[in-house]
Amino acid sequence: MAIDKQFVPATPIDGLVEMEPEEGLDVEVEAVTTETEDGGMIVDFDPTASNMQADTFDSNLVDFIDEDELTSIGNELINAFNADRDSRADWEETYTKGLDQLGLKIEDRTTPWAGACGVFHPMLSEAVIKFQSQAISEIFPAAGPVRTKIVGPIDSAKEKQSQRVQDYLNYLLTYEMTEYRTETEKMLFSLPLAGSAFRKIYFDPTLNRPSGIFVPAEDVVVNYGASDLETCERATHVMKKSTNDIRKMQVSGFYRDIELPDATPTSSDITKKYNEMTGESESYSYDTRHTILEMQVDLDLKGFEDKDANGQETGIALPYVVTIDSPSGIILSIRRNYYEDDPAKLRRMHFVHYQYLPGLGFYGFGLYI
Repeated sequence: MAIDKQFVPATPIDGLVEMEPEEGLDVEVEAVTTETEDGGMIVDFDPTASNMQADTFDSNLVDFIDEDELTSIGNELINAFNADRDSRADWEETYTKGLDQLGLKIEDRTTPWAGACGVFHPMLSEAVIKFQSQAISEIFPAAGPVRTKIVGPIDSAKEKQSQRVQDYLNYLLTYEMTEYRTETEKMLFSLPLAGSAFRKIYFDPTLNRPSGIFVPAEDVVVNYGASDLETCERATHVMKKSTNDIRKMQVSGFYRDIELPDATPTSSDITKKYNEMTGESESYSYDTRHTILEMQVDLDLKGFEDKDANGQETGIALPYVVTIDSPSGIILSIRRNYYEDDPAKLRRMHFVHYQYLPGLGFYGFGLYI
């Protein structure tokens, strides 16, 4: 609202110069008025302060961290991710070479002479398909993939509750989560080849239901010297998301609303081998997908430090899920990755790691690894 105030000249005083009256002064004040039940009115001269987002347990913490601090964290995590990926370089090379042994592509060779046979025996492919077909029949029987078991004393009420849980989960996995069986079959094909495969369980806000997707081993980057997902220092899920998908997450409030630079298409040696086997060719001019790194990592964030019963900072890093745009290093979200009522603040697990044969490092042994 505008306040018009006319300055009235004061009575002249000896020794002072009389000032001429100034013209009306217009002051623009932004205010929000709210009527009360008793007929009064509340005037809020700083409405932006009352609309500030509060720091709740599920908040995106990037809204409460200084931009310089976010830049520092993003750069540090990008460097850590590159180090983790380098630690498993030998594993990636072995896996890439092993894909040639499947015999899925006929090569026109010129060595040792022109027209030399370039066909591999499909024995490895047969072993993979047999494992996949036998495993899926065990995981998805006719009665449904879920069977419940009662632990402790059994009574009629527990049996009925167990049956209800079993029926609902079977309905959820076979009807609601339409991708579950297909993703499971993909996982069972990849598992004997790579030695490791992952399933990611999460709640999809766009579908408004739980989702369980297969994540190939090459897209879960963990330092090769780590023991498991529960104790590893970092676990990174490498995702490809279109600009439109990222925008949906920003509008929903899951990612912070910030402009990202143009996508930089990248592909690993394993992805290139996949494209070569399936006859696909990369078209960077039409690939506008961003590389998003979703990292499960322990951090000691400034302003969100762990404190003991006396309110003193302990210096212990707490588990978070940090989502970063690569290679720009822009952080889209930082969210707590432990339950609010957990006094130990243990890391929540979103991945299930399947191993064909337990290996010496983090990843398992496959048929040719």
